[in-house]
Amino acid sequence: MTPDPAADHPLPVQRAFVVQLHATADVAQARLVGRIEHVVSGQARHFRTLEELLTFIARVVIELEARAAEAPEPAPSPPCGRAP
Repeated sequence: MTPDPAADHPLPVQRAFVVQLHATADVAQARLVGRIEHVVSGQARHFRTLEELLTFIARVVIELEARAAEAPEPAPSPPCGRAP
Protein backbone atom coordinates (compact mmCIF):
# COMPACT_ATOMS: atom_id res chain seq x y z
CA MET A 1 0.00 0.00 0.00
CA THR A 2 1.36 3.43 -0.98
CA PRO A 3 1.39 6.08 1.76
CA ASP A 4 -1.01 8.96 1.23
CA PRO A 5 1.06 12.18 0.88
CA ALA A 6 -2.01 14.25 1.79
CA ALA A 7 -2.05 12.66 5.25
CA ASP A 8 1.13 14.55 6.10
CA HIS A 9 -0.24 17.86 4.82
CA PRO A 10 -3.61 18.88 6.25
CA LEU A 11 -6.12 20.68 4.08
CA PRO A 12 -7.63 23.34 6.36
CA VAL A 13 -11.07 24.62 5.44
CA GLN A 14 -9.72 28.17 5.83
CA ARG A 15 -7.81 27.55 2.59
CA ALA A 16 -10.74 26.07 0.65
CA PHE A 17 -11.92 27.73 -2.56
CA VAL A 18 -14.60 26.89 -5.11
CA VAL A 19 -13.74 27.60 -8.76
CA GLN A 20 -16.50 27.62 -11.34
CA LEU A 21 -15.46 27.84 -14.97
CA HIS A 22 -17.62 29.69 -17.49
CA ALA A 23 -19.01 27.65 -20.36
CA THR A 24 -16.72 29.53 -22.75
CA ALA A 25 -13.54 28.76 -20.80
CA ASP A 26 -11.04 26.66 -22.72
CA VAL A 27 -8.54 25.19 -20.28
CA ALA A 28 -6.57 23.45 -23.03
CA GLN A 29 -5.97 26.86 -24.63
CA ALA A 30 -5.24 28.48 -21.22
CA ARG A 31 -8.35 30.66 -21.56
CA LEU A 32 -9.72 30.69 -18.04
CA VAL A 33 -12.91 32.59 -17.35
CA GLY A 34 -15.11 32.07 -14.35
CA ARG A 35 -15.76 32.77 -10.71
CA ILE A 36 -13.88 31.90 -7.53
CA GLU A 37 -15.23 31.95 -3.98
CA HIS A 38 -13.46 31.54 -0.65
CA VAL A 39 -15.52 28.95 1.22
CA VAL A 40 -15.17 30.34 4.76
CA SER A 41 -15.50 34.09 4.15
CA GLY A 42 -17.75 34.03 1.10
CA GLN A 43 -15.47 36.52 -0.68
CA ALA A 44 -15.87 36.03 -4.42
CA ARG A 45 -14.83 37.55 -7.71
CA HIS A 46 -15.00 36.86 -11.40
CA PHE A 47 -11.74 36.25 -13.23
CA ARG A 48 -10.69 36.32 -16.87
CA THR A 49 -7.13 35.04 -16.57
CA LEU A 50 -5.12 32.57 -14.54
CA GLU A 51 -3.25 35.55 -13.09
CA GLU A 52 -6.49 37.08 -11.76
CA LEU A 53 -7.48 33.72 -10.26
CA LEU A 54 -4.12 33.27 -8.51
CA THR A 55 -4.04 36.90 -7.36
CA PHE A 56 -7.38 36.44 -5.59
CA ILE A 57 -6.20 33.25 -3.87
CA ALA A 58 -2.95 34.89 -2.79
CA ARG A 59 -4.75 37.95 -1.40
CA VAL A 60 -7.18 35.87 0.65
CA VAL A 61 -4.47 33.55 2.02
CA ILE A 62 -2.20 36.48 2.93
CA GLU A 63 -5.10 38.21 4.75
CA LEU A 64 -5.87 35.02 6.67
CA GLU A 65 -2.24 34.54 7.68
CA ALA A 66 -1.99 38.19 8.81
CA ARG A 67 -5.13 37.85 10.96
CA ALA A 68 -3.86 34.61 12.48
CA ALA A 69 -0.53 36.26 13.36
CA GLU A 70 -2.35 39.16 15.06
CA ALA A 71 -4.81 37.00 17.02
CA PRO A 72 -3.98 36.60 20.70
CA GLU A 73 -3.36 33.09 21.93
CA PRO A 74 -6.39 31.68 23.79
CA ALA A 75 -6.11 31.50 27.55
CA PRO A 76 -5.74 27.97 28.91
CA SER A 77 -8.93 26.34 30.16
CA PRO A 78 -9.33 25.97 33.93
CA PRO A 79 -9.07 22.44 35.29
CA CYS A 80 -12.32 20.45 35.26
CA GLY A 81 -14.68 21.28 38.09
CA ARG A 82 -12.92 24.53 39.04
CA ALA A 83 -14.19 27.97 38.28
CA PRO A 84 -11.67 30.63 37.24
